[in-house]
Amino acid sequence: MSFIEKSAESPHTDQVDMLLNMGPQHPSTHGVFRMLLRVDGEVVVDAEPHIGYLHRGSEKLCEGEQYHQVITLFDRLDYVSNFNNEWVFCRAVEKLIGLEVPERAEYIRIILAELNRIASHLLFLGTFGLDTGAMTPVMYSFRGRERIQAVFEAISGARMMHNYFHIGGVKEDVPDNFKELVASLLSDLKADVEECDKLLSFNEVFVARTKGIGSIELETAIDYGWTGPCLRACGIEYDVRRDEPYSLYDHFSFDVPIGRDGDCWDRYFVRVLEMYESLRIIEQAL
Repeated sequence: MSFIEKSAESPHTDQVDMLLNMGPQHPSTHGVFRMLLRVDGEVVVDAEPHIGYLHRGSEKLCEGEQYHQVITLFDRLDYVSNFNNEWVFCRAVEKLIGLEVPERAEYIRIILAELNRIASHLLFLGTFGLDTGAMTPVMYSFRGRERIQAVFEAISGARMMHNYFHIGGVKEDVPDNFKELVASLLSDLKADVEECDKLLSFNEVFVARTKGIGSIELETAIDYGWTGPCLRACGIEYDVRRDEPYSLYDHFSFDVPIGRDGDCWDRYFVRVLEMYESLRIIEQAL
């Protein structure tokens, strides 16, 4: 659906801008998003974003479930970071009821959550490359991601919707070969991350299409409530795992990568560096 109107700013009386609805759709992943675009030929002059289309009623569904039944709903809030979302809910309930989690379970949670962080970032790296016209990186990044998903399935019995973190710990103990399984995965995963990094990060065309694009000032990012890699890309060295440590994160040594310009390239590269740090954490946890 679109309509055409005269451009008030144009010196040419016969020049018109077209208002074009893009969406609601999922332009890259399944986060449904709509933009009202003002276009002049092939140039996007202005964009008005409309968010909030993804609400599945999860909050209402939670009201009618027992605590242990809610975990499966959190698997689906961000289905490329399933373990991390399960952990958020379990920690909230454990804090409410004053439940102490066994140390072994905490280590298992950390290893799986950091692997999940890498899997999520690899998906970002590959699809972000696609958005800038790079076809090859997604092949390499998804190869590494598939290795992780195979290990997740061996541990939880499910490839994605794991329902493995439970209130008070985990659903069941890890397989007897868990350490060997993860150690073997790490050696391959390091090579995968390094290969993706070398392939894309400083590629001349990729840098030209991302550096200086979409820059967000730190003050604006804070006002908008940004968190995680996007906020760190603006230059603030804050990571809740280090600055307000939970679980056993205060046992580990790792760095907090930050950006400088808060642009598309910084938001990308912070995630690349975070994958290296996650590998460090997993090695220490093992």
